[in-house]
Amino acid sequence: MTTETIPGAEIPSALEHEYRSILLVDDSFVLRDRLAEAFQERGFRVMVAGNCDEAVEIFKTDPTDLAVVDLRMPGRTGLTVISDLRAIRPDVQVLILSGFGSIATAIDAIRLGAVNFLPKPADADDILNAFKRGGSEVEIVDSDELIPVPTLAQAEWEHIHRILADCSNNISEAARRLGIHRRSLQRKLRKRAP
Repeated sequence: MTTETIPGAEIPSALEHEYRSILLVDDSFVLRDRLAEAFQERGFRVMVAGNCDEAVEIFKTDPTDLAVVDLRMPGRTGLTVISDLRAIRPDVQVLILSGFGSIATAIDAIRLGAVNFLPKPADADDILNAFKRGGSEVEIVDSDELIPVPTLAQAEWEHIHRILADCSNNISEAARRLGIHRRSLQRKLRKRAP
């Protein structure tokens, strides 16, 4: 789906000459449409997709300067689409959005070529500022000794959500892969993130 720019709309001056188009990839059409409208008001040509495969197909026919990709969607995760988009257009700037963010996931996103990682909820200004900052706030170190070690509860939480995303949020299949009873998994999912 393509949307047109609004004549006379202003793009922030820091991004004015560099970026004029953006691809928004999120399975939540409410968030995606809200962001699309906000970027249109800022003068961007906006493309939208509901999953990674749809995003790649749209990007092949009409590449954009920027891409905002949700981490967790049905099918492939947002991390897997970074290299696909960069293979089509190497200079595309990709930002990963996530409601389940962790330091490890942010580092993975940066290592795969994303310019930044932003937790949800985020609005258009947050996203533009994250693009402007780039990866300057995420320090990737060569030694594992300097990376803070997550607690056991944090590691378990992240692992459960990765498996759940891989199973397209199918609780029964995720429980089978984790080797626990379905009800045990449901109890763990009701708890707050550590």
